[in-house]
Amino acid sequence: MILHKTNNSDLITKAYPDKCAHEERIFKNINRGDRIFIGTACAEPQYLVKALTDYINKNPKAFFDAEVYHVWTLGVAPYADEKFKRNFRLNSFFIGNNCRDAVNRGLADYSPLFLSQVPSLFKRGIVNMDVALIQTAPPDKHGYMSLGISVDIVKAAVENATMVIAQVNSCMPRVHGDTFIHVSDVDYIIPYDEPLLEFQPRVPDTISRKIGSYVSRIIQDGDTIQVGYGSMPNAIMAGLQDKKHLGVHTELFSDGIATLMKEGIIDNSHKSIDRGKTVASFCMGTLETYEFLHDNPSIEFRSIDYTNNPLTIASQHNMVAINSALQVDLTGQSTSESIGSYFYSGIGGHADFMRGTTLSPGGKTILTLRSTSNDGQHSRIVPLLQQGVGVTLTRGDIQYVVTEYGIAYLHGKNIRERAMDLIAVAHPKFRPGLIEEAKNHGLIYKDQAFIPGKRGEYPEDLETYRRVKTGDSILFRPVRISDEPLLKDFFYSLSDRSMYRRFISSRKDMPHERLQDFAVIDYTEETVILAERVLSEKEEILGVGQYAIDKNTHTAEVAVVVRDEWQGKGIGTELLAYLTYLAKRQGLLGFTAEVLVENRPMMKLFEAGGFDVEKRRSEGVYELKLAFGNTLQENTHGC
Repeated sequence: MILHKTNNSDLITKAYPDKCAHEERIFKNINRGDRIFIGTACAEPQYLVKALTDYINKNPKAFFDAEVYHVWTLGVAPYADEKFKRNFRLNSFFIGNNCRDAVNRGLADYSPLFLSQVPSLFKRGIVNMDVALIQTAPPDKHGYMSLGISVDIVKAAVENATMVIAQVNSCMPRVHGDTFIHVSDVDYIIPYDEPLLEFQPRVPDTISRKIGSYVSRIIQDGDTIQVGYGSMPNAIMAGLQDKKHLGVHTELFSDGIATLMKEGIIDNSHKSIDRGKTVASFCMGTLETYEFLHDNPSIEFRSIDYTNNPLTIASQHNMVAINSALQVDLTGQSTSESIGSYFYSGIGGHADFMRGTTLSPGGKTILTLRSTSNDGQHSRIVPLLQQGVGVTLTRGDIQYVVTEYGIAYLHGKNIRERAMDLIAVAHPKFRPGLIEEAKNHGLIYKDQAFIPGKRGEYPEDLETYRRVKTGDSILFRPVRISDEPLLKDFFYSLSDRSMYRRFISSRKDMPHERLQDFAVIDYTEETVILAERVLSEKEEILGVGQYAIDKNTHTAEVAVVVRDEWQGKGIGTELLAYLTYLAKRQGLLGFTAEVLVENRPMMKLFEAGGFDVEKRRSEGVYELKLAFGNTLQENTHGC
């Protein structure tokens, strides 16, 4: 579909006859050893690229050893073909599918660099750009042409190249922002209309949607987000349907952003800078998204040294950067660039956004990845990154890691805690091996317990929210293997009286060996439920309820303890009610419990629980039998 209803070629040729020439005449101005820039991704000037290689096919000695620069190509990349090795040498700032093989075979080069710093290479003359091949929208009545869907490093290339050749394409949308160049700033114009390249990501699968649902828990109303490309970001965007007043400051404008803008979920009303505007640097999308961009004043495209500048990003309050990785190791360092020594993609804007966001007031960095390789044969959470891998993010850059198995929060945690958190969100079949490797490398306790298989898998379906007397909505969830530090804080927060009432013992210590009994459990034989609230990024346990099954009687021994300052506020009641529901669902007949005679609050809790209560007193302790009724009925106080 043509966005501008014009006879592009005739009008431009008549208006700018001195700028228009046959491409063969134009390409004669390219000299041996020149540096040639080619526009980015979906904005690649396909006709110009094809015309240039056709010219070399006809004139194989026209020039030699020209160095071709680009960020990423989605279209043809014939200059990376071995048959042109005497004429062209590709030097890419990011590795896409079309040049990955050439780079790894040594037929092309990769320059690892933060994308935010590429424009300064051109401006400072570190890379002297001789020729820029770009694509623009037709000039307006003032002679200004829009770079359309790709500003990124294109604007800097245009401003610093010795010769600029523009393919003027009526299919290119006119995008607001820092996209405009004047006809006088280009040396040659080749009017040629052709459909823009479209990026068709894979439809999000079940795993991507699951990851997206976890990410949506972290994003809050009013946050400003940055999201990368692919099926994962689409799933993330789809999971934000219930959010309000989101903002966007990003490198890539995607179909998902356009959809959320149309639905009013993204309105940029809470942004600290560029309020009211969605800010991006380039677009990879479909025709529908290009049409949405055209002449849309709520969207501005800016050069990459603005969008990706960590100082700009840090100025945005409540910034959330969401990016993907190929691997994360148990210490919290990751790669998005390579698989071992095999170059796969590049640094791109990944590190720019993650590092800038760590400096943003209220900022959050989220790294997403599938727990396994696409064939399911390898874990993407590994003990240590492979030899030769490029470390994209250091241990200090990452706050959240999200897989389809949950959320690991690493910020401020020691290596042992990080390792356990990451193991907890790894694929279950790889967790035993990760535990053993972590022990071998001294990352976790040498005696760290672990229950393999289904018996030890986290039962996420048991997560629920309950509203207590204070009006607070409290998360009730099963315990995870990584919860030992939280449990330690909880137990040491209890008063001596609460500790004595819970354990009927004067022992006050809670070492690692005892804590494992609460954190590492066989879910087929026992259940531990935590009552938890999250303050900012910090989790806090308010209460713990548990039961252990006695297979001989088909009952379970139950116990509940609540943080002192939260006692009497309904947490104990809700914990017991939820444990009762779960036990009934397992077909158990009732609970047993031991309660100190002087512990009247706990006795009242059990007496009000709807059980048939039998009690026997022995040496200051009530031994209770709490028989269930015949119906399976979940407590109605839940929300």
